[in-house]
Amino acid sequence: MKILAFESSAKAAGAALLEDGMLRAEAFQNSGMTHSCTLMKMAEDLLASSGVSPQEIDAAAVAAGPGSFTGVRIGVAWGREIPCYGVSTLYAMALGAASADGVYCCCMDARRAQVYNAIFACKDGALTRMTEDRAISLVELQQDLLKIDKKIFLVGDGAALCYTTLSDRVPQLCLMPEHLRQQRASGAALAAWEQIQSGEGGDAAALTPNYIRLSQAERARLEANTTE
Repeated sequence: MKILAFESSAKAAGAALLEDGMLRAEAFQNSGMTHSCTLMKMAEDLLASSGVSPQEIDAAAVAAGPGSFTGVRIGVAWGREIPCYGVSTLYAMALGAASADGVYCCCMDARRAQVYNAIFACKDGALTRMTEDRAISLVELQQDLLKIDKKIFLVGDGAALCYTTLSDRVPQLCLMPEHLRQQRASGAALAAWEQIQSGEGGDAAALTPNYIRLSQAERARLEANTTE
């Protein structure tokens, strides 16, 4: 089975081709260009260089959030004609980064002194959730991390923010190298492969982004309504 996966939930964008659980090709770009300009071309070039036609793709996978509202929508918009699997951006991030046993704290900058976050334990290559995906303040995250007595690997585009803010108070934090902590499409592909192996279906029509919290415009509208 061939899976074409997209990662467009953060500043970096990526596409990956997974075949029967093995990564066959991957493209990654963190140039600052908008995903609408880069993502589809990246996927087309990836398939062409791999000698695979779009008609040979059996399923699509997207990092469906949390993350950039525009970016997540771009990722979800593809794959309507074949099964499409939406995976947690944070879980996919952990799959891509977990190269050794330990605790992985996945962080994406959610602004307003918050991060999108989930924490996972890795043992012998298998991930176990320690928290659900959530939007959490750095103060609340610090309280959770202080309860963990193992080295904690920070990954994601919010990892540097967390390390800079919390490392003095949470000494077990370890910032992963930049090239290992970015969200990648290969993680989304591996997460989708797990869903397929467990017998889950990929209903493209039912796939919706998981924003976790309301958009800035929606929050402003609610705040305005409550003050009237």
